[in-house]
Amino acid sequence: MEIRIFTGNAHPDLARRVAEALGVPLGKAVVDRFPDGEVRVRLLESVRGDDVYLIQPTSPPVNDHLMELLLLADAARRSSAGRINAVIPYFGYARQDKQTQGREPVSAKLVANLLETVGVHRVIAIDLHAPQIQGFFDIPVDHLSAVRLFARYLRERGYAENAVVVSPDAGRAEEARRLSERLGLPFAMLAKRRHGPKETAVTYVIGDVAGKRPLLVDDIISTGGTIRRGVEALLEAGALPEVVVLATHPVLVGEARENLAHPAIREVVFTDTIPLKDGGYTVLSTAELLAQAIQHVHTNQSVSALI
Repeated sequence: MEIRIFTGNAHPDLARRVAEALGVPLGKAVVDRFPDGEVRVRLLESVRGDDVYLIQPTSPPVNDHLMELLLLADAARRSSAGRINAVIPYFGYARQDKQTQGREPVSAKLVANLLETVGVHRVIAIDLHAPQIQGFFDIPVDHLSAVRLFARYLRERGYAENAVVVSPDAGRAEEARRLSERLGLPFAMLAKRRHGPKETAVTYVIGDVAGKRPLLVDDIISTGGTIRRGVEALLEAGALPEVVVLATHPVLVGEARENLAHPAIREVVFTDTIPLKDGGYTVLSTAELLAQAIQHVHTNQSVSALI
């Protein structure tokens, strides 16, 4: 059973780099639009009996890229692929993992159902916004983390000296704790109160940050408002104005770039789970991590060693 890599329009550069790391060619497929906007997909190579990996973050425009992924999976299933693996570096709809008010859908669960319905056998994702999304699936989910990429970069740059790892909220506390343990640094957390789906407020800092460089680590930066308010709270608590912001998924909408231009932020570090159109930020590649995960899955090795 051979490894076959295909991709849609969400992030073809990442798919190419993963294929190169694996030493396999990127599969040929047509993924375009009919005049009315409907997505058209066709695999141009036989995948009969092969181990197919569809590399497609469901990044903005989320609905278009999700539909491409679903149709790619359906095409692979109807072409008698051996196994169909959805590699979703950024899992869109992950922030809608529960009902916050009455009469709302649980959208992340619906996406999980759709992926299973079209024949996906396994999902590989990086830093799900809500880890419990793994439980929405009745198929295996390999949940990778960017923590080791961040830890290596912070050591190389010397940012781990006289520093403290800070989680922006309770939801990211576990990942921030893992980063602090890798670096041998203290851990702090921001207490955040949400006033709605788009508005949050940082109320206070939990932990000692006085006189230390904050390493503020998050999974998604959307508008950057939480980061800006978090930086201001850290400065009020006596932290050094040398904040390093690290986030896995650069969604970056609205006033994100203005908020991330805060004078106390020394550097902003992202991974390439979502392609960045403009420069100005440090981007760490996830291609090797994804390639290793695919190789481990293909050869029935443990993926836990990569987390």
